[in-house]
Amino acid sequence: MDRKWTVGGGAVLVAVLGLAGTLAVLPLASGQSEEEATGQEMQWDACPEDVSDPLAQLQCATVPVPLDYSDPDGEQIDLMISKLASGNPDQRRGVLMLNPGGPGGTGLDQPNFMVSQGVPASVLNSYDLIGMDLRGVGHSAPVSCGFTNDQEYYGAIPPYAVDEAAVAEQAKVAEGIAEQCAANDTEGRLRHISTANMARDLDRIRAALGEEKGSFLGYSYGSALGAAYASMFPETTDKVVLDSNIGDTHLDQEGLRRYAHGMEETFPDFAEWAAARHDSYGLGSTPEEVRDNYFSIAERLDETPQAGLNGHLFRLSIFAALYNERSYGQTAQIWQSLLDPDGQAAGGQAVESVPEADNSELSPTDNTWSVFLAVTCNDVEWPEDVETYQQAVAEDREEYPLFGAASANISPCAFWQEPLEPPVEINTDGPANVLVVQNQRDPVTPLRGGELINEKFGDRSRLVSIDGSGHGGYVLGTNPCALNVTTSFLVDGTMPEQDVTCEAAG
Repeated sequence: MDRKWTVGGGAVLVAVLGLAGTLAVLPLASGQSEEEATGQEMQWDACPEDVSDPLAQLQCATVPVPLDYSDPDGEQIDLMISKLASGNPDQRRGVLMLNPGGPGGTGLDQPNFMVSQGVPASVLNSYDLIGMDLRGVGHSAPVSCGFTNDQEYYGAIPPYAVDEAAVAEQAKVAEGIAEQCAANDTEGRLRHISTANMARDLDRIRAALGEEKGSFLGYSYGSALGAAYASMFPETTDKVVLDSNIGDTHLDQEGLRRYAHGMEETFPDFAEWAAARHDSYGLGSTPEEVRDNYFSIAERLDETPQAGLNGHLFRLSIFAALYNERSYGQTAQIWQSLLDPDGQAAGGQAVESVPEADNSELSPTDNTWSVFLAVTCNDVEWPEDVETYQQAVAEDREEYPLFGAASANISPCAFWQEPLEPPVEINTDGPANVLVVQNQRDPVTPLRGGELINEKFGDRSRLVSIDGSGHGGYVLGTNPCALNVTTSFLVDGTMPEQDVTCEAAG
């Protein structure tokens, strides 16, 4: 998903994705009327020191919400939000709530990040940009599974499974992780970390800010959150932009397996880039040779790890490198060394941030991984039998040989407690206010995800399909067509009359 979407441990591996009952019909479900929530006086102050704010532009505040929305008067938790105020109050149309992906990515610095990426001044004038740590994240009642640096656990994607036995072995690890999370959940918060509750939180934040409607821009997992928000609260959402799409309101086994599809679609861009630079890097003189070299190195590292880098981590690092073309050069440098049996130095670069085995301190990614698991496992029921995953691995190893045996492997979600409610269903009964932005070649959220969510929203949405590569289309990408269409939608409310295909940037 974008810069905050965690796919593994260490710097190279972080780049690197109608309800039943009364819960679906409560607009706030927080024990307060909308008038009471809207009338609250927000207490804004300086943001915490660990929030990146070099120009001291941001203000932070907390918003109380119920831990359990079925018990709105019960335990409350505080969510921390940030604000970058509109640069021109006369042009201000409301608030634009931001989500960087994950789930589990901190978002308090997201307004500043968007500015650093060049978000147009017209957007900065039209909105107060609102960042936030979602429930369970960072400064918002954080949760922990107790992941430590000495654990061989690398986040969202399980290790590449070379055969059925490897899936069975991973099942033992996955079950242990689920048990560890349950044992560390001493405050009983993990069960309530879900996309549905985060969408309810968004509407609670919108009301606390005194806004009749709220706009939303979400990347990667943020697309799922935004889809849930627009579905649960169609009358209080204004403009909703879903960028780099999972394909639904939740990530399930099929969604995770689409990572493999995305890598197959995006890898040729890297292979073509590398082949054109064969004289410099020697990875292959044609895209086909580059692909062959990928398999050769991965299989060799499966048998004999080099400089601490095994086949699983090599595949994962290449997957992460496809998020952004700016990563290609460093990736080619590391890969070049691995073609040489004496290439220890660059191989070491790829794994230099993998936790040391003798360090049992909490991992710096403990919170991110914990929230990812909680949301992913709480949103939808996952298959529980190992054989289902063994079959999926066998199928995807054949259909998507670059990465399929990793993303189809068994997750701790197979051993998680039952979800408290069904996943959020896409609501087609609402305003036409959803813009779906999608690169045609994206390793983690492939084009099919954008097509799926656009199909599900029907007349409520339009798809902006970009002939481009990488993760992130609006502002994070370089396509002028996508930038212009999305900015017009946010600033002027201009919804395209039909789906838009943006040609490759020149």
